[in-house]
Amino acid sequence: MRKILHVDMDAFYASVEQRDDPSLRGRPVVVAWRGARSVVVAASYEARVFGVRSAMPAARAERLCPEALFVPPDFTRYKAASKQVREIFLRHTDLVQPLSLDEAYLDVTQPKLPSPSATATAQAIRAEIREATGLTASAGVAPNKFIAKIASDWNKPDGLFVVRPSQVDAFLAPLPVGRIPGVGKVMEKKLADIGVATVSDLRTVALEELQARFGSFGAGLYRRARGIDERPVEPDQPVQSISAEDTFEHDLTLYAFEDALRRLAGKAWEATRKTPRVGRTVVLKLKTADFRILTRSHTPDAPPASLDEFTAIALALRDRVQLPASTRYRLAGVGLAGFRDPEDSPLQAPLFDSC
Repeated sequence: MRKILHVDMDAFYASVEQRDDPSLRGRPVVVAWRGARSVVVAASYEARVFGVRSAMPAARAERLCPEALFVPPDFTRYKAASKQVREIFLRHTDLVQPLSLDEAYLDVTQPKLPSPSATATAQAIRAEIREATGLTASAGVAPNKFIAKIASDWNKPDGLFVVRPSQVDAFLAPLPVGRIPGVGKVMEKKLADIGVATVSDLRTVALEELQARFGSFGAGLYRRARGIDERPVEPDQPVQSISAEDTFEHDLTLYAFEDALRRLAGKAWEATRKTPRVGRTVVLKLKTADFRILTRSHTPDAPPASLDEFTAIALALRDRVQLPASTRYRLAGVGLAGFRDPEDSPLQAPLFDSC
C-alpha cells in the first residue's frame, strides 16, 4: 500500500506577490498583464471571493472585482520560490513528481527522514515550506495519486486532509462526478443523461456499459469510482510536448496571422533544441473569438529535421480547419509532441487527427 502526498501551494503566484509587497496583503490581487486581451494568471483568495479565477479574461476579472490590484507576472521570483519548495520535498523523498511550479506528488511510503506516518511527513513538509519561504501549502494524504489530489483541495488554504485506505469508499461516494480528473462539463452532461451525478451513482453502471459509451475513458471512470489508481509517482518524467502560444491584440481570420505562427514555431523549435529527445508530431492549436479550442496535428514519416520543415507543417495544418472563412481567432499556438528517445523513434505512417 503506497502512501502518497499531493502538495499544492496556496494561490502561489499571488501569494508570492503578497509576501514580497506588504501593501498587497489582505487585498484582492490579480496576477495578470493589463489589457483587453490579457488573461488572469493567478488570483489571491481575496479576489476569488468575487469569482475571479485563473485563465479568466482580465477585463472580466476587473468587472467582477473593481477594487482588484493587478500585478504583472514575475516568473523569475516564482521559479525561485518553487525551487526552494522542491528542495524541501527532496529532503523527505526522492520520489517527487512535479506537476507545475506550485504542485507535486510525493511517494513517502519509505521516507528518507524518520517519521511515524505519512500525515506527520506532510505536516513537517508544510511547516518547512512556511519557514523557508513564508508561503503556505495544502496537502492531501491518501493511498494513491487520484485521491491525494482531491484531498489536497479539501481544506484549502493552508490545510491538510487525510484519506486512509479504510475511508476511501465513504470519502468518494458522495462526490460529484465532476471531481474526477478528466470529467469536464461535457462529460458531466453525458453522465447526467444516464442518471449519474455522483461517484455513488457511477458505481451502479457496469464496466461494459461505460466502455461501450466512452471507450477506454469509461474503463478509467469505473476504476476511479472505486478508488483504484495504480499509477506510481514518477520523478524526472521525460519531455512529452513543447509549445508556444500567444493571444492576439485583435481577433483575426485564419490566414491573417501567418507571421505570428512563424514566430511561435521559431520559439517552440528553439525550446526543443534543449532536450535530447525527438518530437515527431506537429500540433497547431487555435482558440476562436467565442473561446472554442481546436487542435490539428500531423505526424510525418520522419521527425521534422529543421525549423523550416516544422513551420511548413504547422502552416499547412490550417487547411484542415473546417470552419467558415469568416471565423475569427483570438489565440494560436504551435508545438511539437510525441517525444521519444532518438533510438526509440521508429518510422510511422502519416497520421492526421483533430478535435
